[in-house]
Amino acid sequence: MLEANDILSDQSLSKVQKIARLDELLAEARALQRAATEGGMDPDDGITRNLRDIELALGKLNAEPPETGAATL
Repeated sequence: MLEANDILSDQSLSKVQKIARLDELLAEARALQRAATEGGMDPDDGITRNLRDIELALGKLNAEPPETGAATL
């Protein structure tokens, strides 16, 4: 699985491309977390860490902060 730091360190991507890929990764991670909480899976299987890593990577790129809260999960 592609990780936030892999995207940040990819010199072939522009800042805009990195933000777009991180946004996609964030959406996927949120969907996984939502499925875990709704489906009775273990919600502490690293998904929360991945979400935080992605949000930190977006912050390093000075991207708009992602929406947070229950409605985004």
